[in-house]
Amino acid sequence: MSFQSLGLSEALLKAVSKKGYTTPSPIQQKAIPPVLEGKDVLASAQTGTGKTAGFTLPLLHLLSENPKEKYRPIRALILTPTRELAAQVYANVKEYSEFLNLRSAVIFGGVNQKPQASAIRQGIDILVATPGRLLDLQNQGLLSLKRVEIFVLDEADRMLDMGFLRDIEKVIAMMPEKRQNLMFSATFSKDIKKLAHGILNYPIQVEATPENTTVEAISQKVYRVAKAKKTDLIIKLISEGNWKQVLVFTRTKHGANRLCEKMVKSGITAAAIHGNKSQGARTKALAGFKTAKIRVLVATDIAARGLDIPLLPHVINFELPNISEDYVHRIGRTGRAGASGEALSLVSADETTFLKDIEKLIEMKLPVEVVEGFEPDPNASTVPIKQGQGRQNRSRGNSNNSRNSNRNSNRNNKSRRPKRNSDRRN
Repeated sequence: MSFQSLGLSEALLKAVSKKGYTTPSPIQQKAIPPVLEGKDVLASAQTGTGKTAGFTLPLLHLLSENPKEKYRPIRALILTPTRELAAQVYANVKEYSEFLNLRSAVIFGGVNQKPQASAIRQGIDILVATPGRLLDLQNQGLLSLKRVEIFVLDEADRMLDMGFLRDIEKVIAMMPEKRQNLMFSATFSKDIKKLAHGILNYPIQVEATPENTTVEAISQKVYRVAKAKKTDLIIKLISEGNWKQVLVFTRTKHGANRLCEKMVKSGITAAAIHGNKSQGARTKALAGFKTAKIRVLVATDIAARGLDIPLLPHVINFELPNISEDYVHRIGRTGRAGASGEALSLVSADETTFLKDIEKLIEMKLPVEVVEGFEPDPNASTVPIKQGQGRQNRSRGNSNNSRNSNRNSNRNNKSRRPKRNSDRRN
């Protein structure tokens, strides 16, 4: 199947060709036709499947068929959970609309709102936004969603994880009831289906997995290690392996900072990326990582969601996630586009239950290795570590404390997932 056969306009086909794409991915093949027909779509697709183009291309096609050149109200809203994902989606929108007479803008927190408000005031067709900044600007009377024709909720499962349900409901209330809705999620959990039921009208449901499955594309290994020896072991692996580009996941922002500092002291260039970092610092860290100026990027799950890092060779779980699906998201950042990738997990005794849950989800037993001098503590407890907020994270608030409190309280009522607000700030 070719992009031409999907029914996209010549301007879009020209943009797609310029990016070097010739064949649509499975999610694009399944999602684009029903979107072009004006139907609501519920799609299950992980990062790395080409899902952004799966909704961006048909959205641009539909808007370009009925241009509003004099006055440009916001006609399409793409809502994303994180700043990085918003920036990435916006970049795709700009690239694909290069040969179309459409205007777009992106808004998110952590940066000055004046340029964002100015872009909206001049008139735009497509707005890419994170919930917090969107509601802030709307409350100030700086934008209106009364003319939205197409609404896209990207990474809906992560939205719920981050406690954005109440914000989503507020945003929906600002838009016309008659509109086309597209919802993308990595999973179809009960909470996602419930959310979809309240947003979508008779949706077409599509699913697509990455071209290379977790098992086929990625070499996975577990290192059993004493908790206190994890830092020394990860430094040894990276240094002796002479690895140049490594994405490391920690469970908390404080843990990311601490690990990053120790790596730098050992001579490994590293940077941390998480919700407490300014947008400028996050952008600089990611740019340095992509250009190999920084060897190691240490990140929390929320901050890393949606990051576009092509051909990433190494992913290390410094700590296992307590939600098994997050393991798949993490390691799915390597082994893309047919390239090989390696995913390593440093597992201490108290993470044994998490490991068993992950192996059950991916339906395979992961190979285990023990490095001499870094053996696990035979007397350590295998009782799972307590999830939620460590003391250091509770004390590190931000300017959105009251909003965080409301969202967290709301999510406790709406979702069974453990609290994750230590990593959410958009």
